[in-house]
Amino acid sequence: MAEALVDRIEALGAKLAEAKASINKRFIGQEKVVDLVLASMLCGGHALLVGLPGLGKTRLVDTLSTVMGLKGSRIQFTPDLMPADILGSEVLETSAAGGRAFRFIEGPIFCQLLMADEINRASPRTQSALLQAMQEREVTIAGEHRPLGRPFHVLATQNPIEQEGTYPLPEAQLDRFLVQIDVDYPDRATERDILLATTGVDDAQVHQVFSAAELLEAQEVIRRMPVGESVVEAILDLVRACRPGEPEGAALADTLSWGPGPRAAQALMLTCRARALLDGRLAPSVADVAALARPVLSHRMALNFAARARGDNLATVIARVTARSLRLEAAA
Repeated sequence: MAEALVDRIEALGAKLAEAKASINKRFIGQEKVVDLVLASMLCGGHALLVGLPGLGKTRLVDTLSTVMGLKGSRIQFTPDLMPADILGSEVLETSAAGGRAFRFIEGPIFCQLLMADEINRASPRTQSALLQAMQEREVTIAGEHRPLGRPFHVLATQNPIEQEGTYPLPEAQLDRFLVQIDVDYPDRATERDILLATTGVDDAQVHQVFSAAELLEAQEVIRRMPVGESVVEAILDLVRACRPGEPEGAALADTLSWGPGPRAAQALMLTCRARALLDGRLAPSVADVAALARPVLSHRMALNFAARARGDNLATVIARVTARSLRLEAAA
């Protein structure tokens, strides 16, 4: 059994290396972003991409749809978007014989990879249409439960600067994103490569590496990967140290309004395995916990008024807590 699992992990690692090489043909540089998105999909989760316009977020999701062999769909969130525009609706049709019956027309959410572009521009009523879909992989319309595609992933984008006409995501919805991925400006060498690759006649082509069935199998392999006791304890130490109401997090009582819940520990457990696999390792380490602290925790915590007045930011707080609780140097 153990040898068979090792063989499956090694085979999956080789396939992931091929997928990353294909993705990097169209989404140049930003290897950390690619790794985090792939990790979220390997864990069966959703990702929130936060970055300024023009950094390639849409291009990345479109490329992933092709490489991972998933049926993709895109929704441009706007203030006037309604839940039915996402979920679909029933229409009354008249047959040739004169009879009438309701027929359900599926919305764009009935896919396998959904891009929710500028998700914070939709009203809370419309945002709530995604809650059941993201957690239970189904939607309820007119009293009937309708399953979504398998696998089902939401990759949402958000502009961190422009806040006029936006609606902040509620904490319950933020918690359903496995990771928050900050997409920053590329460095000079990467931007030069992007400039040369995207202003010519031909656009780089990518090829399919995975199928939906293979991705589901990969998600099952991830959950079978062994995790050492030291990693489990490191996850618990870190998550509990970020809760101002716990004894371990007492030092943050004057900094945080609230901290991460159990979903954060679950997300760390899964993403640490995925990161190890993407690095070609058979099991995660405490260093994986430190590296994933910020993307897993930053959207599950909130600074209080006193901390904001002092000029604190969540990235610094998470780095400080990570260094203290895991006894490692703070990750950049």
